[in-house]
Amino acid sequence: MTPHHAKVAVVVIGYDDAAHVTDAVRSALAQGDAVREVVAVDDCSADGSADLLDALAAGEPRLRVIRRTVNSGGCGTPRNDGIDAATAPYVMFLDSDDVLPPGAVDALLGAAEAHGVEVAAGLCVRRELPSGREVAWEKALYAGPAVLPNPSRRPRLAHDTLCVNKLYRTDFLRAHGIRFPEGRHLYEDHVFTARVLAAAPRIALIPDTVYVWHVRRDAERLSISLDRADVSNWRARTEANRAAYEILLGAGEKRLARAVRAKFLDHDLRMYARELELRSAAYRRAWWEHTRGYLETFDAADLTLNPGSPGRILARVLLASPAPRDLPRLRDLAARPARLLPPYARARDGTPVWSSELPQVTLEPLLDRPVPLLPIAVDAELRTGVRGTRLLLRLHELYGRMARSGPVAADVVLVRREDGLEGLRREVRLLADRYGDLWTAETAVEPAALPPGTWDLRLTLRFRDGASREVSAHATAGGGRLRRRAVADGRHGVRRVVLLQPYRTHAGAFALRTASGWRGVAGVVRRRVGRLLH
Repeated sequence: MTPHHAKVAVVVIGYDDAAHVTDAVRSALAQGDAVREVVAVDDCSADGSADLLDALAAGEPRLRVIRRTVNSGGCGTPRNDGIDAATAPYVMFLDSDDVLPPGAVDALLGAAEAHGVEVAAGLCVRRELPSGREVAWEKALYAGPAVLPNPSRRPRLAHDTLCVNKLYRTDFLRAHGIRFPEGRHLYEDHVFTARVLAAAPRIALIPDTVYVWHVRRDAERLSISLDRADVSNWRARTEANRAAYEILLGAGEKRLARAVRAKFLDHDLRMYARELELRSAAYRRAWWEHTRGYLETFDAADLTLNPGSPGRILARVLLASPAPRDLPRLRDLAARPARLLPPYARARDGTPVWSSELPQVTLEPLLDRPVPLLPIAVDAELRTGVRGTRLLLRLHELYGRMARSGPVAADVVLVRREDGLEGLRREVRLLADRYGDLWTAETAVEPAALPPGTWDLRLTLRFRDGASREVSAHATAGGGRLRRRAVADGRHGVRRVVLLQPYRTHAGAFALRTASGWRGVAGVVRRRVGRLLH
């Protein structure tokens, strides 16, 4: 028997997710002796999910199934049912379409017991399916172990709005009356997290991966975080942010409250702004009007703190313009890393400004912003001709900051999105044009070295003063036709057809699809049409 034997309840919630819910439950049961019980709450499913859970429970005494007779409309009510049903000293949450990685509960419980804290938190990874590509959520926050006597010691905690990568003392939640919003309340975990932080728990942070968030972009029913096509989703997100801010401010946690608004500007606003060009004119007008109304409730300090950051610039443009405008520039500024596309306007006194139409939106903070944080714009274009296939790069001047730092080279990497395979890694020299406001470089791209897949372009700019900046490139030939080129297959001594399709991502970045042979081409076209229809 382990020192922390049978002390955790894992609450699994699900609705019409028969395809995945048993995998989630099994991942919780597989955590071992530390799990006293798994409480599976079925939110009145109509697809047989509850029957599958009952069948699993028949052979597993640690599994209890709660069948709700009326659908709650959200995730909060079934999680509250789980809290009420839990008998273990600690509780954590798991969604039906995700899994707990091996050792997650032991890692969290070990930290909680060793340090006597009310909350233990670890790293969550977003796993894209079916590719399996993983991206860490709030990676810097969990870079190393830490014990915080109060959450205000690390305001960045307010950026981690997930409830599923944390272990909570059950009596702590009950003593403070901490619950999820009931009913259909999107982004209920944002509000729950604020309530937890407002109660000032001691928190242990660990670098271990404790939760795997599955991202299924092609699912018939998208998750709340992916289902952003209707403006009601954005309204719900802003209301959750407003509620979290008011909860923390009401508790006297001013630093955490300000961090909630910083997270809105740095994450939420940028994510939705990247997608504005994809939406209808009616959506854009409604989104713009609602966002301006919400931003008008912010304090001046919320917008002047770190004024050169992309989120603050976006907010100032929104507040300055009563109607949607400059969407391509806003999209690229909202990208990660941010890119500020030309033109680079100045006011009459020479001060950098957003545009001649919005001179009140100053960009003066960019003059002193560190190079690694600047929204540097690089254009990328793929050309095929007598010299073969070549990648052309153009680096734009940014109010004199590039010339001052002296760009000398760029590390060029093509990474396959599906598995992280590198198909190209090369350093190229950057050459200034005769006017001193543009630097160019080019490199050969060998199609035979790029197996079928989707390839992202990653650039690291290097400067004479020793600074460097990781950037993504703006696609100047996005959406281009498939480009066919015959290349030698060195393994068999024959020639085959490789097709390249440069395209612009939703965030405006350059990417490349490759396919081999006509069957591969048909697959590229079929997937592209499917994405557009979805």
